[in-house]
Amino acid sequence: MIRDLLTQQTFHRTIVALALIAGASAFSFAPITTPSVGRRTHTSSSSLKMVVSKKDSYKITSLPGDGIGPEIMEATKKVCMKLAEKQGFKMEFTDALIGGAALDACDDPFPDATYKQMLASDSVLLAAIGGPKWDKNERSKRPESGLLKMRKSLGLFANLRPAVVLPQLIDASTLKPEVVSGVDIMVVRELTGDVYFGEPKGIDVVDGERFGYNNMCYKESEVRRIAKIAFDIALKRKGKVCSVDKANVLDVSQLWRDVVIETHQEPAYNKIELEHMYVDNAAMQLIRNPKQFDVMVTGNIFGDILSDEASMLVGSLGMLPSASVGDPSGPGVFEPCHGSAPDIAGKDLANPLATILSAAMMLRFDLDRPEAADAIEAAVSKVLDDKIRTGDIMEPGMTQVGCKQMGEEVVKRL
Repeated sequence: MIRDLLTQQTFHRTIVALALIAGASAFSFAPITTPSVGRRTHTSSSSLKMVVSKKDSYKITSLPGDGIGPEIMEATKKVCMKLAEKQGFKMEFTDALIGGAALDACDDPFPDATYKQMLASDSVLLAAIGGPKWDKNERSKRPESGLLKMRKSLGLFANLRPAVVLPQLIDASTLKPEVVSGVDIMVVRELTGDVYFGEPKGIDVVDGERFGYNNMCYKESEVRRIAKIAFDIALKRKGKVCSVDKANVLDVSQLWRDVVIETHQEPAYNKIELEHMYVDNAAMQLIRNPKQFDVMVTGNIFGDILSDEASMLVGSLGMLPSASVGDPSGPGVFEPCHGSAPDIAGKDLANPLATILSAAMMLRFDLDRPEAADAIEAAVSKVLDDKIRTGDIMEPGMTQVGCKQMGEEVVKRL
């Protein structure tokens, strides 16, 4: 799933510029062990690509999940099916359970059956998980635990989230146009380490009161591999990397900073402009002056927060796709940046465009169908040009539609 990231100005290029870049150095490490199913082929001897060879039919695991997930997944499937029909190939979607839906069905947020199906698939499309219904469950029985287990099981250690302000939606941002115009940031978030996975963890009783604890842990190899990805991405962009940590108070962040500096000194990367920023300052600077950033690389918990903040610069999480990548022997997982929005679930109010664009990324980077990805991205751009909006990006003078119709509008413009 490594691909050249070229600086693009048109929407359908820019929104999916997920810097899956050329050069084996981005993945020159021993990946987390995942059972191999022999489904991947490397299409170039000089670069490692997490794509299957182009073929006439693809097997996709679709994970509708919770909340608005089934609605946005249905809209996305219709776009994909129509596109495949037009371009002469097949996409076979097979739904599987994850998150709250899986808990309700089999008391497991990431069932073995789902994992096995994913391994046998060419790629995975995920909609959204979670909701208040399961918030009081014990930790292992919450939807988010299924998501974490999925990432760890598949070796998906890198999450790539673009935050690109589109000309059609510049007024949808809550920030002034002069602040956000031209913003183009790639947030590279480490996904399988840090406080979400550190051991030991739990809630005990100490001295007669409850005591909760988690451990923020990183091995230097985990830091180095994500730093390499960030640097390789920067080489294809503006050549700037901001590494975000909290090295002034956290030992694990000091290790993070030391390893990033060591990696930067390698001949392939020492011409890149590298700066370090504490996470609290980075959160402020994203609002104060977001155009100063090109590539941001950070750990799991800081990246969880900062990538959502960066995404909102564009006006709505409902517009942004993302990719979770890692072990090249298995599929990537493509998903929108937003959550399950249970408050609007079933009301036909959700914006499906981020999921539709995630499908375009899947076609480009996992299925070796760039022309199909181009068609979807161009159709979405035409929808926006034609002033069609869902409620989250609605502005005066535009036409508001629901989730289902927005999907249909994209289909019409394929």
